[in-house]
Amino acid sequence: MANAQDQLPTPGTSNTIVPEKVREGVDLEINGKSYRHTGDDQMPLLWYLRDVLRLTGTKYSGEHGEGGYDLVLVDGKLASATQLPVAKLAGKQVTTVEGLAAADGKLHPLQQAFIDENAIGCGYCTPGWLMASLDLLNRHPQPGDSDIDQLPNLCRCGCQTRVRSAIKRAAKGARA
Repeated sequence: MANAQDQLPTPGTSNTIVPEKVREGVDLEINGKSYRHTGDDQMPLLWYLRDVLRLTGTKYSGEHGEGGYDLVLVDGKLASATQLPVAKLAGKQVTTVEGLAAADGKLHPLQQAFIDENAIGCGYCTPGWLMASLDLLNRHPQPGDSDIDQLPNLCRCGCQTRVRSAIKRAAKGARA
């Protein structure tokens, strides 16, 4: 057992702890959780999500976001995570595909509709389709084929017909 005398600070040393200043950074909210990015503020949101936060649902969609694989919602509006530097997200709310399900794990109705309609294919494009579809349903609760055709997403597996059915199924559920 150590002596109480051994645990006292040695004379001349300070026993005051001075916390470090909070690092400057960009404060943002992702899927309901607060984060502060203290690195390069020009880092594209996609790489912050994937490499820093390990939220890998959002996919690389080319240098210019073509294909729609990198889509997220920023303050409820569709945005390309590839094209958006973290600096532009100060005080904003970002929703990724990981943020669609409820806290208890219950799937969002759109996610369930994609499962019910087998609209997943290889899965690479699915997160982007889900985010674009949610944005569409928020703007047009009962979208028609022409509305769905305007979505920026590409699917190389040929799931477009099943995606269309999934979006319409989710829209019907929203009415009930």
